[in-house]
Amino acid sequence: MSSRAVMSEDRMLHKANQIALNFAPYPQAQAVEKIADHLRKFWTPPMREQLTAYVNSGREGLHALAVEAVKNL
Repeated sequence: MSSRAVMSEDRMLHKANQIALNFAPYPQAQAVEKIADHLRKFWTPPMREQLTAYVNSGREGLHALAVEAVKNL
């Protein structure tokens, strides 16, 4: 991915956290898979790359279920 972000960091975190909260009532393994599936289906590759880079940097602010889902992409 280029150094230019696809979306603002705040927007990215908000969107990913909303997805995670939507699936939070599911059992953890199922929620993680559903979040990852949603990201695969509806986020473009550059959006997923931006999110993956954020997770790989070890920064905070992303729901734990979303972090696990990104690790499963």
